[in-house]
Amino acid sequence: MFKKNRRHLQIPLTSHVDELPEKLRSRLKKSWAEVFYQQFFCRLNEAAFEVLYADLPSRPNVPVNVLVGLEYLKAGMGWTDEEMYDQACYDVQVRYALGYRKLGEGYFSMRTLYYFRERLSRYMQETGKNLLDEAFEQVTDEQVEAFELKTGKQRMDSTQVASNIRQLGRVQLLVTVIQRVHRMLSSDDQERYAGAFAPYLKGHAGQYVYRMKREEIAVHLQEIGEFMQRLLIELKSDYATEPVYQVLERVFGEHFQVNEKVVEAKPNNDLSATSLQSPDDLEATYREKGGQGYKGYVANVTETCDPDNKLQLITKVQVAPNGTDDSQLLVEALPNLKERTNLQTIYTDGGHASPDADTALQARKVKQVQTAIRGRKPNPDKLHLADFILRFDPDGIPLDITCPQNQTVGVNLTKQKKAFMAYFAIEGCEACPLVNKCPSQRGKRDPRRRLRFTHAEAQAAARRRLSWEEKQTGRNLRAASEATMRSVKHPFPAGKLPVRGQFRVTCLLIGSAAVANIRRIQRYLADPDLHDKKERENQGKSTENRQKTTPSVGLDYFLFFIWSGFKRQISLHRFVGTRICC
Repeated sequence: MFKKNRRHLQIPLTSHVDELPEKLRSRLKKSWAEVFYQQFFCRLNEAAFEVLYADLPSRPNVPVNVLVGLEYLKAGMGWTDEEMYDQACYDVQVRYALGYRKLGEGYFSMRTLYYFRERLSRYMQETGKNLLDEAFEQVTDEQVEAFELKTGKQRMDSTQVASNIRQLGRVQLLVTVIQRVHRMLSSDDQERYAGAFAPYLKGHAGQYVYRMKREEIAVHLQEIGEFMQRLLIELKSDYATEPVYQVLERVFGEHFQVNEKVVEAKPNNDLSATSLQSPDDLEATYREKGGQGYKGYVANVTETCDPDNKLQLITKVQVAPNGTDDSQLLVEALPNLKERTNLQTIYTDGGHASPDADTALQARKVKQVQTAIRGRKPNPDKLHLADFILRFDPDGIPLDITCPQNQTVGVNLTKQKKAFMAYFAIEGCEACPLVNKCPSQRGKRDPRRRLRFTHAEAQAAARRRLSWEEKQTGRNLRAASEATMRSVKHPFPAGKLPVRGQFRVTCLLIGSAAVANIRRIQRYLADPDLHDKKERENQGKSTENRQKTTPSVGLDYFLFFIWSGFKRQISLHRFVGTRICC
């Protein structure tokens, strides 16, 4: 039976907090625990979790704000479940953050928390709603309103995160699946297939691969594929509804193909990035970024970035398989951000741009400013479409275009309606000093110069022009997003989370983001002028860098080259086997 937690609002006459010395009580009041209690614990709407509990008269639930608070603290502090439980039972600071003032109150077993997670997961599967995500947004919206933060400008960035899975090679993955299938079988079926499974049950999958020679990989893949096909056919009638059988079916389809009833292993390059990476995490995918391979998920984080704000807060956290494009995450986040925060300008990198994103941004009247643009860099010796000023109607259709020499002409669709065409008067173009650099071309019959471009090219040019204009201001509002990503991933060494599955990964990252917001609020409350001080320091550093004289820079380079030459001389003498005497 669901019951709201109101007991923490009635402060007891005596408590273990009162037994602390005055200095320690004062320190506790200024710590993160007080901020967490006031800005998260008391703001959390417990009624949203009532759907997880039965309506029948029964024992009241453990307070929801305690369970949710522990989930968030676990993520933000990087605790294990056992460490979290010990902190909740014995740590005065943690108990204070959860509204407890006496050591004897608030006892619950670990199983209660496990049941709570299970109900959250089941509700997510049934309705598609993550209650922890909704709680984070509800609390954050109240925090934004309480501190009067401007949310018209926000920045967005993504990062790679890994779930708690082993790095499996191709053969090792296939053998692991076969071993899981064996454990799924009944004792009679295990005895019937004992001979066929025998080669794959001699130790774990890593030992199977260790005994395999490199030149034998193709042979082993062929044998595994034929055995998997046999299992799929013979076990379908009895085990088709089993999750392990479905994993076997998926893996076989991803790694093998059947041509004229002959099983063939697909080449490594033909394996999809969405193929199964581990039988323990069915949603994790593979992605290469910056020449490095990642297995797991992508986290997309949005936060406020208006320079007038005294502090910035994370407003949204998204998690998806890392094969998901960043622009798709932007499209999915836009409706929620626009409704909750009245978003007007979003600052992103080049990965968040696409034609679909342009359409979604235009529909919600949100401007996108990119710090980088996908594709080749424009040739500085020529003019490009981004050098022209395009004016769009409310539906995102180009109305007119203005060239760098301020000649404005209308824009019309071509006859095929696949592109747009703009015609410039020949009188203005003949005397133009940029005519040799201009992308417009003179027609064979029509003497006017014409410029042809598609709708996607027009949108990309508009984004590039906005990026140029933003750089000219000398302020990059998206730069601090890298620090935000680090603060969210900091509790998880090397960006690897101690859980599996998209739902649990999402819950931990949301909790980490919530605690990151609490830390920011704590710093702000401790020193409200901290933001202005940092701005003045940054401006001072910029002025100091501009005032550096050329002779000092030249001297630094001179000393650097002397030292580099000395090191090369030492390396040369060591190489030829001589000794330098000083």
